[in-house]
Amino acid sequence: MNLFAKPIYLLYFIPALLVLLLAVWLGNKRKKHYTQLLFGAQVYQKLTASLRQTSAARTVFFLVGIFFLFVSLAGPQWGTEIVETEGQFIQTVIAVDVSASMRAQDLAPDRLSNAKQMLQMLVNQLQNERIGIIAFTSQAFIQCPITTDADALSSFIERLQPDMLPVPGTSLAAPVTLAARMLSPYPGKKALILLTDGEDHSPEELKQAIEIARQNNIRIIAIGIGTAQGAIIPDRFDKNGHVIDYKKDKEGKTVVSKLDEKTLVELAKNTEGAYIAYSSPARVAGEVETSLKGLDRSTAKAAAHRVYKNRYSLPLFLGLLCIAVYLLWPRGRKTHTKKGTIK
Repeated sequence: MNLFAKPIYLLYFIPALLVLLLAVWLGNKRKKHYTQLLFGAQVYQKLTASLRQTSAARTVFFLVGIFFLFVSLAGPQWGTEIVETEGQFIQTVIAVDVSASMRAQDLAPDRLSNAKQMLQMLVNQLQNERIGIIAFTSQAFIQCPITTDADALSSFIERLQPDMLPVPGTSLAAPVTLAARMLSPYPGKKALILLTDGEDHSPEELKQAIEIARQNNIRIIAIGIGTAQGAIIPDRFDKNGHVIDYKKDKEGKTVVSKLDEKTLVELAKNTEGAYIAYSSPARVAGEVETSLKGLDRSTAKAAAHRVYKNRYSLPLFLGLLCIAVYLLWPRGRKTHTKKGTIK
């Protein structure tokens, strides 16, 4: 914890004090010079003999008061509080295919690595927007609830791995249905960004998922990861990370995973969304950001964060109190005088 929000102001007190002392010294010197010119040294002493002398304690109160004012400017802080803010945000959910086919290396180093790199760029471009993350195979699971916390989103994206979920296969209906449930509390047009190679082992459920998306005003921005030629899927690796076997079907044949654009185009078309063929992380992130324009913004709470409590009021009060004492303090005791004489 930093005790002061702006500790530089404590250093400013030193030159300020030196300037103040220099001004007082020069002022006294010039005052003495001009009074001697006007009255002479002996006459001035007789005229000021009955005046109260400046008290050292009074001066100390003034200097201490100035010090406390600088402490207040430095922003002393201790103790914490949770702050929640509200704002106008677009609401978006990102659904990432983490099935075994995302290991295919028709995009170097593999499909999922490309998807993660693109998503990291996209999250950086969508700072202060509300985004959630879903991972899916034949079932979909929330990895990160809808939030504005870019660090949390980046962390969850980095953790995405092929076969991280305990269920095999691929269902495009599952993430669409889950995203609709996540986005249903928010009014207006929302978006689902769907990153997948398009293979769907449950096509009969897709029409129902599209209808759910349309009922909830969700545009699907489908991103096709992979190539039409496809690639075989690494299945086992040695301790150095080299592929030693490839995925095979029940008949023992090596599985080739190909990009299925037709299904993704259908999803995008029927929800007034967009289909984007993956090319490079930067280009796709830019196209997705453009596709998100036109979404409705809704009022929601931003991520709550813990902040230190600013305690400037305490030193400010002490500083003003010391200066008030300085102004009200009598300038020493009067010199006792006899009637008709001045000492």
